[in-house]
Amino acid sequence: MKHEDDEKTSDLREPNTRPSRNSATAEPDAEIVDLGAARDARAHSADPDAVTLVDGPTPAGPGLLTRLAGAKRRAVLPSWLRSRQELTTAVKWMAGHYGHLTAYHGIRSPLYAARLVLQAPRGTARFLGGTMRWVADREGEPVRLAAVRREDAADYLKLSRQRDGRVRLRTLTAVLATLVGTSTALALYVLAPGWLQSVSVGALVLALGWNGTPADSPVITRAVETSKAPKLTSDIVLRALGALGIPAINQAQSKGRDGFSFTAPITRDGPGWRAEGDLPYGVTVTDVIDRREKLASGLRRPLGCVWPEAVPDEHTGRLVLWVGDQDMSKATKPKWPLLSSGSVDLFKPVPFGTDPRGRWVDVTLMYIAGIIGAIPRMGKTFLLRLLLLIAALDPRAELHTYDMKGTGDLDPVGDRVSHRHAAGDDDEVIEYALRGFRALREELRRRTKVIRSLPRDLCPESKVTSALADKKDLRLHPIVIGVDECQVLFEHPTHSAEFEEICTDLVKRGPATGIVLLLATQRPDAKALPTGISANASARWCLKVMGQVENDMVLGTSSYKRGVRATMFSWADKGVHYFVGEGADARIVGAAYVDSVGADAIAVRARQARQKLGLLSGHALGEEPEQNTTASYDLLADIALVVPESEERVWNERIAARLADLRPDVYAGWAGENVTTALKPFGIRTRGVAGTSDEGARTTRRGIVRADLTAAIAERSGSPKAA
Repeated sequence: MKHEDDEKTSDLREPNTRPSRNSATAEPDAEIVDLGAARDARAHSADPDAVTLVDGPTPAGPGLLTRLAGAKRRAVLPSWLRSRQELTTAVKWMAGHYGHLTAYHGIRSPLYAARLVLQAPRGTARFLGGTMRWVADREGEPVRLAAVRREDAADYLKLSRQRDGRVRLRTLTAVLATLVGTSTALALYVLAPGWLQSVSVGALVLALGWNGTPADSPVITRAVETSKAPKLTSDIVLRALGALGIPAINQAQSKGRDGFSFTAPITRDGPGWRAEGDLPYGVTVTDVIDRREKLASGLRRPLGCVWPEAVPDEHTGRLVLWVGDQDMSKATKPKWPLLSSGSVDLFKPVPFGTDPRGRWVDVTLMYIAGIIGAIPRMGKTFLLRLLLLIAALDPRAELHTYDMKGTGDLDPVGDRVSHRHAAGDDDEVIEYALRGFRALREELRRRTKVIRSLPRDLCPESKVTSALADKKDLRLHPIVIGVDECQVLFEHPTHSAEFEEICTDLVKRGPATGIVLLLATQRPDAKALPTGISANASARWCLKVMGQVENDMVLGTSSYKRGVRATMFSWADKGVHYFVGEGADARIVGAAYVDSVGADAIAVRARQARQKLGLLSGHALGEEPEQNTTASYDLLADIALVVPESEERVWNERIAARLADLRPDVYAGWAGENVTTALKPFGIRTRGVAGTSDEGARTTRRGIVRADLTAAIAERSGSPKAA
């Protein structure tokens, strides 16, 4: 039975005018179809049922220019030549390396010479013995003996004649060399000056000593133990990728293909190797990152040496594999530039850590709010302290430090530099912190008014600049707040809502006014980091975390799906983290390590700089803020006080007015909108409330129901009788 499609294409077939490649097995009636002619016929067919081609012709003409315009040009000079910092580091390393080699061998050169002199007799014997064996053609003796054992007379005679010829020639050469050597030695003895004779004899003795060196005891020892890391090759990369268990890669390799297309040669990149290429269709970089441990096993390298990364500007299958010579957590890091000297302008980038390639990574602490998250014992507090030390080195900066863990890790900064400082989680410390955050809220409001009042030529972008921070009369100096274990504040049974409200405002409006809030927690969840805060933080540092939720809470929603996974860090990766900020994609950074002794020295230097400028204040001078009535401020209790039980519903604007009368220093200037915002963290919803205005008109305005207020108070205290 003939198929309908066969009839439609039968006219496209041509007679078999040329033999098949496999003519021995080809059928006699087989025909060869000219596919090019067939496609052309289909394309011009008038038959409406004809197949339509979906692949158009290859673009030509202007399309080529478009592709070239979008092409990525590789740098003419390598990165270490384009970066002054990297070039300086490379030059210093080379100078130190070869300087060490020179000093090491220079000190040992007399010992080397003595050993060579002692080995000279053995070297002489080896030289004479080797020469005699060469002259006698001893290397050919095994072949001649084999001919004897075979009793092959013809071969033996041929080999004997060959040996006789070699011995005659070599004997003549040896005699001539002996005569020339003896003549030269006599000429040097008679005609050469004493220094040249000494040099000649010394060189001869050293050469004979070198010839007499045992194979297992070299004269010159190694000055540097070179890295045992093997060179990264394409075979090693393909072997490692094939061991990941990714079906698409395994299928390609089982069919004889590579399963990975290199887009650039494997090159040295800092203290390691860099390989870049395209994964098979449908395989993403995150698939490889998920199997980082298997990848390290396939490369036969420690886990801390293997760092697969995505290329932000390319498709999700473009992989950059960087393999370091040493584990990142164990590799020797360059000295932090600010460890022993230097000052900081917080409005400019400052190095705070190095990437896996050993290059410094900068951070600008102004115009940000930052979050640091990690499980315990991964270096979270040390990283926060490092950032606070950077802030302390700008004498203009006013520091507020709160160590809610209470172990004293922030004391080097707090006791010597901070305007406000406290450690612990008892009620006294919580009240102290609450007063400090209330004062910051008022300072934020003051600064917004000052910025709004400035002329455009001084403040064109409506934010604090370094020039404005220098003007003492404006009091727009940087304020940096660091809170370790911030979950203590946001989970407090009484004041959590107020802390959340103030910190949310500082995160949103603070950066433009010169106020920087840095929060660190070992419990990066919705309670420890309220959504309003985590969603608006522009700088994030995430050390090792255990799961996707914690990862995305610190680094941002969907970071885990994009392959930015702090879960891949090992327990040994202390201080290693993902850093999101500075307008760049997430980068892996190892924070500069500064121990308590180093932190003390830096803090002392920062204190001295402030003393010279007369900028020490508050806790650093032994002065604590005055106690005032705001210390016992409780919003819910105050509203319950000004709204009697007989008043079931009340407008927010009337609540604001009554609060202002109750505590003018706290609630002055409040309007109905302030009440709405302040009650939102407590879960009290405002609604339309009917009432009579002061003019006697009946109307509806935003207000609350007192029952909602009492319910919130009861829930907060855990007792139904609390309201």
